[in-house]
Amino acid sequence: MTHIYLDNAATTPMAPEVITEMTQQMTENFGNASNIHYFGRQARQVLDASRQVLAQSIHAQESEIVFTSGGTESDNTAVLQTAFARQSLGKHLITTAIEHEAILKPMHFLETQGFEVTYLPVDENGQISMTDFKNALRPDTILVSIMTGNNEVGSHMPIHEIGELLKDHQAWFHTDAVQAYGLLDIDVQRDHIDLLSVSAHKLNGPKFLGFLYRRQGLNFPSFVKGGDQEDKRRAGTENIPAIAGFAKAVRLITPTEKAQRQAKYAGFKQQIIAGLKAAHIDFELNGSLAADNLQHVLNLWIKGVSTTILQMNLDLAGFAISGGSACTAGSLEPSHVLTAMYGADSPRISESIRVSFGKDNTATEIDAFVQALVQNVQQIKARQKTLI
Repeated sequence: MTHIYLDNAATTPMAPEVITEMTQQMTENFGNASNIHYFGRQARQVLDASRQVLAQSIHAQESEIVFTSGGTESDNTAVLQTAFARQSLGKHLITTAIEHEAILKPMHFLETQGFEVTYLPVDENGQISMTDFKNALRPDTILVSIMTGNNEVGSHMPIHEIGELLKDHQAWFHTDAVQAYGLLDIDVQRDHIDLLSVSAHKLNGPKFLGFLYRRQGLNFPSFVKGGDQEDKRRAGTENIPAIAGFAKAVRLITPTEKAQRQAKYAGFKQQIIAGLKAAHIDFELNGSLAADNLQHVLNLWIKGVSTTILQMNLDLAGFAISGGSACTAGSLEPSHVLTAMYGADSPRISESIRVSFGKDNTATEIDAFVQALVQNVQQIKARQKTLI
């Protein structure tokens, strides 16, 4: 059986060029970048060159890139360390109801420590209201953390507008760009972003690696205690092969490639929607088809069909999709994103699937997926009728 991977919002396969780069580094460059001898200097050169690539990709300075173990650590660091370091200025924070758990759980923890958090609601497109944001912003707000693009429905938040409002406010602006990095144009200067989180495995790089962009002049202690690596901002010996692989993955995504991927994925969305309509499948889109959204994410409400049953049946047919965020897929809890968008009583919560595309997916694979999806939905519906 041929297996087709359509869960790229969860993770992506490493690009062959990345594997080659990492293999070469593991073979030739095993030194510790903190050492001053030849082997350490060789590792430091790779580290510095990689940091430059990543900084340029978001229009930052090299000194503003701090390597971490991934998006979760970057998010946790931005939220927790900012809150504790700046609490003398206020204890109010703003986020949204559809953030990743790596933001929401630190926020919930901070509430137990005496902080006040405003969770902005979203509409049925997964979008916040700027009026709500303006009304929530207070003189004692010390941090605003709003994701660039949502991992379940692909909604693109008004990052530039938020940054403009905050540029003269004391609050630091953090954005979780884990899903958006590599697909959307990100400019921390243009958008007045103070902190930004990225994870390498979302763009065909290695797992357990990411970075936190930390604007020059922002002061808070290292989240991971230990050595003085990363200019005393994150302890732990840097993983040089993985970092080199991360930089390679970023170099592969030129501005032209980025635009081509977005266009390709938008085409895949239309291909699936057209196929479902032609087969008279009863479905609705969760979110919207806005042109500036993350085009690699498509979330569908297949009316009357259990998410779990459909996901299992498609897996048996050779197609990997998900029912929502991979980080909560093993949980019995409903999607907090769809709950925030449609309400806890909506049937969408238990009848929706997420399909997410990657650079190696083809139109032929999408055709095969549509056929399998239609066939499985029809079979499930037929079995349901026989049980009535």
